[in-house]
Amino acid sequence: MKPARSRKKLERPYTWAQLHNGDWLRESIQTRLDEWCPKLFGYHMLKLGGLSSEISSCTCNIQHQVNLDIQNPLHNVIADGYNLPFLEKSFDVVVLSHQLDYSNDPHRLLREVDRVMMDDGYIIITGFNPISVTGLASLMPWRKNSLPWSGRMYTPNRIKDWLGVLNYEVIHCDTYALFPMSKYQAMWTWLENSLGGCASFAGSQYFIVARKRTYPLKPIKPHWHLKRRFSPVGASFRTNTRRTMDSAKASYPLKTEKAD
Repeated sequence: MKPARSRKKLERPYTWAQLHNGDWLRESIQTRLDEWCPKLFGYHMLKLGGLSSEISSCTCNIQHQVNLDIQNPLHNVIADGYNLPFLEKSFDVVVLSHQLDYSNDPHRLLREVDRVMMDDGYIIITGFNPISVTGLASLMPWRKNSLPWSGRMYTPNRIKDWLGVLNYEVIHCDTYALFPMSKYQAMWTWLENSLGGCASFAGSQYFIVARKRTYPLKPIKPHWHLKRRFSPVGASFRTNTRRTMDSAKASYPLKTEKAD
């Protein structure tokens, strides 16, 4: 297993037009996000990265939405994902679309996102699956240095392990796009549906929804208390001591001075 942290300089895409079949990828994520948007509630949403900013969330009940990126023109906050300019527990929902694939330190990125996440908040993560046609194509020498194959792809199970360490509960995980080709898409979709769930592990894309779990900081004390039973140990000890002293006085009477 390759380490998550890397010193290799990665080209991070800021628009879907930079990716092969980028429009089709965005539409596939849009379809799944539209299913989840009505289920999300809160006051603030963060869409991290240019790819996340280009995904519409107009059907979401959260009105205040922040697009954070450096290059994408749709941003309304310019900042680095490793140092978010927000207070702790500021957002109810965070969307990370293919941000872990092009991150040199995905652990640090997730920890920073967790810092600004509200308790019981939702995180939505999408990315490329290395066990797929896209993952195999990234091994080809003439493609591994160009987008999207130049990214560092992680399996959905590994992403779920990272989320578990941060105390997140994965409530939905979908792996799809067994044949990520926009040409003859109807035929590829029919073939993928005919296979059913037999080859779902080899889908090129994953869509994960997780929720931040919380526990009470102070344990709840019970209202009932066990009644102490009466122990006669102290009383018997005092009684026995008194009897011992009286016996000693009787055995050894004190000397009294005679009156003159």
